[in-house]
Parts: sequence; C-alpha cells; structure tokens
Amino acid sequence: MQGIIHLNEIRKSYFLGKQELPVLKGINLDVFKNEYVALMGPSGSGKSTLMNILGCLDSPTSGHYILNNKDVSGMPDNDLAEVRNNEIGFVFQQFNLLPRLTALENVALPLIYTGIPKKERMERAMEVIQKVKLEDRSHHKPNELSGGQCQRVAIARAIVNNPSIILADEPTGNLDSKTSYEIMEIIGKIHDEGNTVILVTHEEDISVFAHRIIRLRDGMVESDKANEKPVTFASKV
Repeated sequence: MQGIIHLNEIRKSYFLGKQELPVLKGINLDVFKNEYVALMGPSGSGKSTLMNILGCLDSPTSGHYILNNKDVSGMPDNDLAEVRNNEIGFVFQQFNLLPRLTALENVALPLIYTGIPKKERMERAMEVIQKVKLEDRSHHKPNELSGGQCQRVAIARAIVNNPSIILADEPTGNLDSKTSYEIMEIIGKIHDEGNTVILVTHEEDISVFAHRIIRLRDGMVESDKANEKPVTFASKV
C-alpha cells in the first residue's frame, strides 16, 4: 500500500565545480495518512535535506517523490509553491512570523493565496487561533508575545489551510522544557484530529511523542521502527 508520502530511491547531490557531494543516497520511504513520525539523525545525516524535499522546498537529483498521488519530484518552482501552500503546513524553530502583522493576520496569511474573501479568512484564522488557545492574544504582534505564544501562532498558521501534512522542524528548539511540553501537547492534539505529522528533531526527549521513529545516517535510512510507548497527554487533559 502506497502512503500519502512515497519516496522511491531519492538521491540528492550538491556540486562544487565538477565535484559531486552526495547527501541523500537512495531513500525509500512511505508515510501513511494520520501517522506521527519523528525524523532523526545527527548533524550531516541528511535529515535537513530530506525535510526540504518532503516540504517541496527543494527537488531531488534523482528518484521519485509521490505526494498525495502526485509526482512532485520534477515539478517547476511555481507548481511546487502551489503544492506547498495546499498540501503542507510548516512549523519552524524560528517561528518565521511577520513582525508587522498581528497574530491573527499571520495565521490568515496562507489563505490569501486561495482567493478566499478577507472576512472569511479572518473567521477561519480565529477558529484555529482558538484551537491553540491564543484568542486573547490574537491582536498582538510577535514582539508582544512570548516564544511559546509565537510558536502557537506558527502552529495555527500551519493548520489553517487544512494541509495533508504538518511538517514541524525542531519546533521546540528555542523553548524551555515546560513550554516545549505544551507545544508537543498541541501537536499531539492536531495529530489526534486526523492530521499526518512529521517531526524533524535531534532531541530524543521530543521524539518520544511520535509513534514511529526514522533515523538517518550518512544519507541513508539507518532504522525505521514503531515507538511502542509514545508519550501521551491523557493524564494532563
């Protein structure tokens, strides 16, 4: 059975003059709908390159990437941008919020490209801001929010388009342990609602929330195992 993500012999090389530097060396992978996957690996393992390909921010040198039954591996940049906006919700370590916009306006931003009228955009943005329990700060700008609040805004922005996949790149990297736990609880709830989540992290204590852990080393999949006892938040709810 083919997943929502199907990678077949994905290779990625960079070139310095005529010298080829292979980073990904034949990745084969399926991720299925509503899976919660942690993608791990040491620095230089290729996980950032793989994340960029999964997020349609970069294209492989060779191989095929099938996303929701569409081969995106050789798409031109304009088409890739459309796929990114419709299919993928990004959560970054640095939040990547626009400083002059309010939290609500930041969340509504991806909807501008869909042609939805402004009133409807703001209504939908407020719905997802309520999901991350930040409605009381919706009219504040990023510099008026804490790091954890900024990441909640970023998560709301990631889910506002109802994407196929949430791609979270070190989402707790800039946060203290208590706030990190709160952010992972929100991501867990998003997964529980039926979303497919791929969590890119180098932190073992963050990967334990995922249900499947894929480890890369030297541009190849070193291991791909189910997490038999993922950390849940049932006792906290």
